[in-house]
Amino acid sequence: MKLKVLGINASPRGSKSETLRLVRAVLDGAKDSGAETELVDLCKLDIKYCNACGTCFAKGRCIYEDDFVDLYQKILDCDGLVLGSPNYFHTVTAQMKTMLDRMADTIHCQLLTGKYGCAVATAGSPASAEVTDYLNKILIGFGANSVGQVGAAPRIPGQMESAEKEAFTLGQGLAEAISSKRVYPDQEAVHRERGEYFKALVKMNKDIWTHEYEHWKTMD
Repeated sequence: MKLKVLGINASPRGSKSETLRLVRAVLDGAKDSGAETELVDLCKLDIKYCNACGTCFAKGRCIYEDDFVDLYQKILDCDGLVLGSPNYFHTVTAQMKTMLDRMADTIHCQLLTGKYGCAVATAGSPASAEVTDYLNKILIGFGANSVGQVGAAPRIPGQMESAEKEAFTLGQGLAEAISSKRVYPDQEAVHRERGEYFKALVKMNKDIWTHEYEHWKTMD
């Protein structure tokens, strides 16, 4: 069975997006290494804001029936996840943050455990790491392993071309990490700590977070 790598681009600039170029380059690298890839333009989807109702904690589903439902299933089904966003005022775009906010159940249940991911970003200045560092922290927080990041400031001559080559190599590395089930000791320590924390948190709220409590019972 082929590895599945999903790329999510959160730039609202459509086909003119420089971030899109980097996401595609990562996917091309993963495909070159034998993975099956899919690209999602997040800004074309209808995803409502999380209202913190807690229904996902209790029932394992969201109250909204929008495009997040299908996207979330793709995220859960993939082996590798590529997150891309331009740097807007020191962080990700509103579209990316909206998606991440809808994934509260993911962090409580560590639902990306065993998956691998990476991050790409562009910025108007050499500040892309503000976004890639954040996105990789999110991936690890959800239980996934981060294999790296690539960023660029497109207005600086030659940066995009260099970054696309790095992104292609990153995609190859992502596919290899998935295939070999690579272990990152420093990240494993975080996973253990977060897993124990959220298991205890859910247990303390088992009467209201019934879905999540059932999830953790099956993991014991």
